[in-house]
Amino acid sequence: MERKLTSILAADVVGYSRMMESAEVETLAALKAHRAELFDAQVQEHNGRIIKLMGDGALAEFGSVVDAVACGVAIQEGMAERNRQVPEERKLRLRIGVHLGDVIVEGDDLYGDGVNIAARLESLAEPGGMCISRPAYDQIGAGLQSRFQNLGERPLKNISRPLQVYALLPEGVKAKPAARRDRLPMGKLAGAAVIAALLGLGALIWPQMSERMAESPSLPVSPPSAPEGPALAVLPFENLSEEAEQEYFADGMTEDLVTDLSKISSISVLGRTATAGFKGKQVDIPLAGQELGVRYFISGSVRKAGERLRINAQLIDAQNGNQIWAERYDGTQDDVFLLQDEVLEKIVSSLSLKLSEEERERLARRGTKSTAAHDLYLQGLYHESAFNQQENRTAMALYRQALSIDPDYPLPYARMSNILQLDARNGWSEDVEGDLKQAVALAEKAVALDPLNPVLHWSLGRSQARLRTPEALQQGIQSVKRAIELDPDYADAYAILGVLYVGSGNAEDAKRSIETAMRLNPNYPFWYLFMRGTTHYVVEDYEAAIADFEAAAEKSPTAQFVRFWLAAAYAQAGRMEDAEWQVDELMIMGFDGSVSTIVETGHILDPDYLALEKEGLRKAGFPD
Repeated sequence: MERKLTSILAADVVGYSRMMESAEVETLAALKAHRAELFDAQVQEHNGRIIKLMGDGALAEFGSVVDAVACGVAIQEGMAERNRQVPEERKLRLRIGVHLGDVIVEGDDLYGDGVNIAARLESLAEPGGMCISRPAYDQIGAGLQSRFQNLGERPLKNISRPLQVYALLPEGVKAKPAARRDRLPMGKLAGAAVIAALLGLGALIWPQMSERMAESPSLPVSPPSAPEGPALAVLPFENLSEEAEQEYFADGMTEDLVTDLSKISSISVLGRTATAGFKGKQVDIPLAGQELGVRYFISGSVRKAGERLRINAQLIDAQNGNQIWAERYDGTQDDVFLLQDEVLEKIVSSLSLKLSEEERERLARRGTKSTAAHDLYLQGLYHESAFNQQENRTAMALYRQALSIDPDYPLPYARMSNILQLDARNGWSEDVEGDLKQAVALAEKAVALDPLNPVLHWSLGRSQARLRTPEALQQGIQSVKRAIELDPDYADAYAILGVLYVGSGNAEDAKRSIETAMRLNPNYPFWYLFMRGTTHYVVEDYEAAIADFEAAAEKSPTAQFVRFWLAAAYAQAGRMEDAEWQVDELMIMGFDGSVSTIVETGHILDPDYLALEKEGLRKAGFPD
């Protein structure tokens, strides 16, 4: 009996029997075409061989697992493209599984667990997706690994042991959007209120400049060099309370701990958004540490029962997954600050960190002594994170309640400023000009109350830039520079600085700043991708811009401003059907605006960049 180690790819058509029953001839013809023109061709191109064809399925073997996984990705990308203009009920979608394992060789055929596991992995995949095993994942390298998400250990039918499984992320398949044939004329859908609100910004529009801004600001601080990557990350705390509505408190504990640790200069701390994707999941600590570039993780849980509060926390070595320490802290709701201080002190002592007097002063400044105001603030954060108009209203009310208890609490002022900016950006404001001026005033109030908090300077910089004048933009740049001076590892500050740079006509430094943010926060949010896309767009690299905008839209499908730019980039690249499809999607989402309303609420002030933005929007089909 001959055995060998090899890479197996298993593929299967989703819903094949149903499709054959309804349209046998058409389905069979489509399947044969896909096999001949795509599947077989990609297997050959990636140095593989077909082992067997089984009706609606296939098995292929590869000498390299890198080739096997790359082939699977290429097949799914090809299927997405081939399905682009096919009616939904006629689309053929594949599931794919890839495993590296031991097999039995019999002639040209292969048998054994290696083949069976690949088939089981295929059955776990989403339509249009792919699942791979841990042995395969470990061999494919960072480039391909970045396209996959850890699903944890999964039991596989007729396989005695559970297996670590990784799934291809949606953005891992660079699919083009389907072209719509039922394109609606502009102005026919509801949304007049949006344009009415946005037009209120007219009084703020800066005079058209005849030339690029004379001074092109450069990066204020060199990107951190030591340690090379973030050294510590805080995993989302788990809510163990009986009431699901206490979820906000667990999220707040995570936020507070990240904020406090970021005040210590001798460690580099990853922002909370970098680990948000791990919420509610079993985490492979060594693997996550490698992906995020951290040496330590903090994890924990909170349980609230009436006034009683229990916090469990542990410090974990990311290199081997071992606990360095684990402690339980008990108290009441009124003891929350004391308990947080105890957790922080344990981390500092365990890592032998030395704190300066300034750092101790900053750690002592929580912004409020009222646990009731703090609790309302945490509830506001939870609602604000939903990113919609109604939840913004709820968050604003909670922040106002917090300030009614403690008028000198700076954080609610900053969050209210952010909400007003977002409302203006998305057409949710009834008085855009007034709200933007109020946003600046609120952020200035926050900074005056706590001038050593980088988050508050970040918020002030955003609000100043929203006023859309050259002077306000320069003020915004200076505010964000100050945030980076206070926290050189502040990824969101670098990202916002990139926003302001591209707005002022400095795409080169903008791109460098945003990519610094991406390095500091490897699990960056969608708007990092969006902003990098604009830096590509304004230098007319439209294909690179499309790639970033598509990835941003996958991460946040309801963010309308991403779709504005994606439509413009498609149009500039000559992909008119794709551009029109984005315009249709915006209309379905309720947008009924114009080129003017889009640019007047955006971040671009430079006249040359602005001309390119308008040109793309007009080509895409937006009216003036």
